[in-house]
Amino acid sequence: ITIPHPPYSPDLAPTDYHLFRSLSNDLRDKKFDDESDVKTELVKFFDEKSQDFYERGIMSLPERWQQVIDSNGKYISEN
Repeated sequence: ITIPHPPYSPDLAPTDYHLFRSLSNDLRDKKFDDESDVKTELVKFFDEKSQDFYERGIMSLPERWQQVIDSNGKYISEN
């Protein structure tokens, strides 16, 4: 089965709705003195994520695809 969808949609890109959303939440309100501090924080963030975290992002794709199809391609907001 092929599911038609636009070539790019933040509703379908696991990095956008799962990984980067989590990263954005983690970085919220943090202040950094220099680029080295930012790099250190990013390495820490990625190192602390379990394999299960990444698997959940991938495994939730079919449900998100269906949501996009059901909404005729409209953006899906998180509740």
